[in-house]
Amino acid sequence: MAEFNTEQIRNLAVLGHTGSGKSSLLEALLFRANAITLKGRVDKGTNHADFTAQEKSHHHSLEPSCLNLDYANHHINLVDTPGLPDFFGRALLPLPGVESVLLVIHAGVGIETVTKRAFEAARSQGKVVLIAINHIDGHEAGLAELLGCIQQQFGHRCLPVNLPNVAVDQVVDCYLHCETQAETAFIGAQAARDELVDTVLEEDEQLMELYLEQGESLTPEQLHAPLETALRMGHLVPVCFTSAELDIGIGSLLELLVKLMPNPLEANPPQFVKGLGKEAVPIDVSQSKNDHVLAHVFRVSIDPFFGRMGVFRLYQGTINLGMKLFIGRGRKPFKVSHLAKLQGNELVDISQAIPGDICVIAKIDQLEVGAVLHDSHDEDEFHLPEINLPQPIFGLAVSPRRRGDEQKISEVLHKLVAEDPSLQINRSEAQGQTVLQGLGELHLKIALEKAQTLFNVDMETDMPAVAYRETILAEATARFRHKKQSGGSGQFAEVELKVEPLRRGEGFEFISKVVGGTIPSQYIPAVEKGVREAMFTGALGGFPLQDIKVTILDGKHHSVDSKEIAFVMAGKKAFIDAVALAQPVILEPIVDMQILVDQSQVGDITGDMSASRGIICGTQAKAGGTVEVSVEAPLANVGDYSTRLKSMTGGDGVFSMSFSRYGIIPDKAFKALALSK
Repeated sequence: MAEFNTEQIRNLAVLGHTGSGKSSLLEALLFRANAITLKGRVDKGTNHADFTAQEKSHHHSLEPSCLNLDYANHHINLVDTPGLPDFFGRALLPLPGVESVLLVIHAGVGIETVTKRAFEAARSQGKVVLIAINHIDGHEAGLAELLGCIQQQFGHRCLPVNLPNVAVDQVVDCYLHCETQAETAFIGAQAARDELVDTVLEEDEQLMELYLEQGESLTPEQLHAPLETALRMGHLVPVCFTSAELDIGIGSLLELLVKLMPNPLEANPPQFVKGLGKEAVPIDVSQSKNDHVLAHVFRVSIDPFFGRMGVFRLYQGTINLGMKLFIGRGRKPFKVSHLAKLQGNELVDISQAIPGDICVIAKIDQLEVGAVLHDSHDEDEFHLPEINLPQPIFGLAVSPRRRGDEQKISEVLHKLVAEDPSLQINRSEAQGQTVLQGLGELHLKIALEKAQTLFNVDMETDMPAVAYRETILAEATARFRHKKQSGGSGQFAEVELKVEPLRRGEGFEFISKVVGGTIPSQYIPAVEKGVREAMFTGALGGFPLQDIKVTILDGKHHSVDSKEIAFVMAGKKAFIDAVALAQPVILEPIVDMQILVDQSQVGDITGDMSASRGIICGTQAKAGGTVEVSVEAPLANVGDYSTRLKSMTGGDGVFSMSFSRYGIIPDKAFKALALSK
């Protein structure tokens, strides 16, 4: 493998909606750069980015995969990402490790859901964005309109750096070596270059003065510094045109990656911090190869045969084979015995990693996404801020198909979450369920399929039980005497309790107003224990009670027969009787939802939500003809909303969901719940 310095490295994540041609475009780039000898195809399962058995079976990218190529004395790292909405969390994982994003748009389809979300995520993290309009062959008529839509959606600074010619069988350069005499399908090369230069010169007043007053033409080399500033600030988003299938614009795109995209020293520097919370302070990274090692793991994969592998970006220092590194606050170092570059599923061994490069280490069990590798305890508390992943909104209760597999299932589930932090595991002790949560039905299906095929674990699945609760609406008092005599020492306890409702979310309060020693003080905790046991089992539907204040008013004891167990039973029974008189109700979890759909689909969404006992809280028009609908709805009625939304919108709608509050379940819904139980 050729040796490069940091200035010669380019790092890009390739994002875009499924079907936009990301994997095919990568094949064309690799083939043109002689990194592969034969272009693979997605439909045949031979492309280098989608190499797992699942990806070949489903004909979709399901995991981020790393590829690299050498071109024009530069080293380019490319990270392919999934384009399905359910896997958007996985698509975001590589962003901390790259300077730039290659955003791929299908010329015949246009801007789709993941396209919008990917652009917003890239810019929010300060990444340079290069847009590639792919599949231009056969879609000549709509290219000018699509460029206009991109400028409307993402800003008027999205400017073409090349244009298709009239025949749309090659592209015409508009910036690096502008072919002003060549005929283009629209705009014109000279007009496109003038707009690009004007935009770039806004970053450099001296160059602008030279350009305007002296009438001097400026070369790309003279414009390089302000160009990089414009790209870094998001003041310019280059747009290029390609056809991966017919090899149109591929050479031009490679040249753009080398000459336009920033190297690690030119991009927005990563903002490491030291410490946590309010005590965290920003740390400047030197990116010098002679400094302490500082690297960030952004991808973890676990293989039953090769163990745990971590893909990392090295920010400063030099990692050599055989050196010792620490992971985060870990006190015990590990030895770098496997250091490599990834080319799809192939590991290419290397002996050294330099700042700016993306490499992989293997067989280190402590690796996890977000881990920081370093060689000095001075960096023990260094870390990058956590990436803002989408919150899981779909869940399945999982259980072992075979008795005795509980521990094995737990281990495999934690492996799945280690690879994909947009999955979450929750254990509901009240419902006795382990719930795996993800971004959609397909997300969980693929995860469970992987658990079965790769880790040989078979699980039963069911819809997760909704976490209903119970409470009371009024005050009530009850008295209960527990008396048991069966020869010898018996049991005796009498307790009078008052129950009162607390405000929602205040939980439980227990106080004693017993006077005169009618209940000895040593038995008061036993009464509370009995009350707590009754609260857990509920009064109406077997759901835990909450938001209740309990006061012990009075009682009686016996000098011989009173025992702790007797007061536990008396407290429990008195509490149950008091709750029955205090207007008990069942509470259901209510969630806030923000649903983003096309304007034409708003009626379907609001109608479906009304039928699901949802309350429409408002709508807000967004760019590109989309509308955000804000809704409050019972969680029980929207547990399968990911599937329903796909059906109503053809997969284009997206939504987020978060817990809002507990609300009283209506009588009709309560009867339905009672019948289901």
